[in-house]
Amino acid sequence: MFPANLQSNAQRERLIDRPLWLGVLGLMGVGAAFIFSATGANESARNAAWYDYTAVRQSIAYALGLFLVGCACLIDYARLARWALLAYWFSIVLLVAVYVVGVERLGAKRWIDLGPIQFQPSEFAKLAFLFAVANFLSRPVGELSSPALFVKALGMALLPFALVVKQPDLGSALVFLPTGIVMMLVAGVPRRFLIRFFAGAACLVSLVLVDVLFAPANWRFIQLEEYQKHRLLVYFNLDFAPRNATESQRLTARAEKEKKSYNVKQALISVGSGGTWGKGWRQGTQGALGYLPRAVAHNDFIFSVIAEETGFAGSLLVLGLYSVVLFSGVKIAGQARDRLGRILAAGVVALLFTHIFVNIGMNIALMPVTGIPLPLLSAGGTSVICSLLAIGILQNIHQNRRHY
Repeated sequence: MFPANLQSNAQRERLIDRPLWLGVLGLMGVGAAFIFSATGANESARNAAWYDYTAVRQSIAYALGLFLVGCACLIDYARLARWALLAYWFSIVLLVAVYVVGVERLGAKRWIDLGPIQFQPSEFAKLAFLFAVANFLSRPVGELSSPALFVKALGMALLPFALVVKQPDLGSALVFLPTGIVMMLVAGVPRRFLIRFFAGAACLVSLVLVDVLFAPANWRFIQLEEYQKHRLLVYFNLDFAPRNATESQRLTARAEKEKKSYNVKQALISVGSGGTWGKGWRQGTQGALGYLPRAVAHNDFIFSVIAEETGFAGSLLVLGLYSVVLFSGVKIAGQARDRLGRILAAGVVALLFTHIFVNIGMNIALMPVTGIPLPLLSAGGTSVICSLLAIGILQNIHQNRRHY
């Protein structure tokens, strides 16, 4: 037998997934450093107090998130799942409350103001959604062959999706559907249901794009917000002017297109100008000179700041850290002691992957621009805390896994 202290050390190592948390701590370090790089000069210029620095607030959010993760890991995830349905409907109430008491910024109502604290209900809705759908799908596999159950599970994803789209926040809304589909696939929902859903969704998306991008204005059935339509036109590199526009209208439309595509172009310049090794920390010119707008450099386009200052090598490091976190999540899903843990872990991995793919994709013009944060790197307290809590779910499943 091993001495008692060696046994306790070995047990502690088994309880903590080291690769997962090394990846998380690495991302937090990168996030704090490059948020300071993207905002520090501007905040120093206006003589902001040190505690008002965005990087300091981000570090406080990291600390609070880790504390909440520690508290959440004291309770077995199966016991937490008992409250899943209540949490889900409470998050729906919060999403509805946004329309009544929400704070409007740049034409969108996404935040609830509680005085010293503002938070985004859509971020908490993602966590409640994970637990609720995982709990719903963890029933015996034979029951999942019922079309009614598939419709109910799909409805659980479509309800928050619709409420978040209406804010409008298309980026956050898009997370619910792929996450829900992955959870259904892992749970064992018949593939014929999922194939039919994908076919129907593909047809619907195609019709929406044709309607929005090509149909005359008086023939359109779907009315998007003007900025949403402009983002699609920029992504597909289509002319803003109608076919019968005059030369003056075309010049105006061309200027409008240049304005709307500005952020994407500057983000691409930032990524490309970093070269192999980058310009050095706090040496990037795109953000420092304001070409990459300061309002978005530290949140939606933080990856562009990192790519400019650390180059291709630094970008690979960030992708490597994310890969460690995601593959740790896949491993945890495989080792889960029950169906609930396996489905829940798969949902967390799908949620994080969707955020990473969409955000980095829009930084390099592979995806349309949407307001979706890069987990643990983009500035934003609600996003950071909810990302850490999602990763905390993985830790909870790991420490309560089956032992071999």
